[in-house]
Amino acid sequence: MAKIMLLEDDITLQEIISESLVEEGYEVTCCSDGLEATSMIYENHFDVLLLDVMVPNMSGFEALKYIRDSGDMTPAIFITSLQSIEDLEVGFNSGCDDYIKKPFEIKELLLRIQCILKRTNSSCVVDFHNGYSFDMSDGILYLNGNAQKMPLKERELLKLLLQHKQHFVSLNDIYETLWGDDEPSELSLRVYIKNLRQIVGKERIVTYRGEGYCYSNE
Repeated sequence: MAKIMLLEDDITLQEIISESLVEEGYEVTCCSDGLEATSMIYENHFDVLLLDVMVPNMSGFEALKYIRDSGDMTPAIFITSLQSIEDLEVGFNSGCDDYIKKPFEIKELLLRIQCILKRTNSSCVVDFHNGYSFDMSDGILYLNGNAQKMPLKERELLKLLLQHKQHFVSLNDIYETLWGDDEPSELSLRVYIKNLRQIVGKERIVTYRGEGYCYSNE
């Protein structure tokens, strides 16, 4: 289930977009303030950001630039009534992946989201330079080119950390991804992390004690 953050201060439009996305199976978090959006994005993991531009306290353009400057490269789509080529240029220069002008059909927005998610999850093999590699598209671990068995939750955890490399992933996001509505196990998570470190290298998974983890390839 992809997680989407929606920044939109028109409450009616926010509800329409949110309800449509939920019907399509997405998990949606909404806010109507640009400054609030940056805090939410910092504290949570999202797969796509939908950002209105003309919102209180910090514009969508400013919010995304701030997010990008912090190192967060979560795919972002601007949804805005601004129409000029100059606004389009500012939007892309601030780091967006797509730009959709109001008014728009919900179906168009859904297609653009699907396209971004497909591109994000497209074939990408991460090489750990120790004989191991991981194919992000199908979640297969390889050792010297040979597919290896890997427990589902360890595979999901590795993919989550790689999708957000160099970026902190909170325990709440990890628990929700791996266990959903079931009771999470802190002990099991520690075992998964220990096993993944044996694969990717101990120094590459950084622990934020009591808060979460970060995959770093630096």
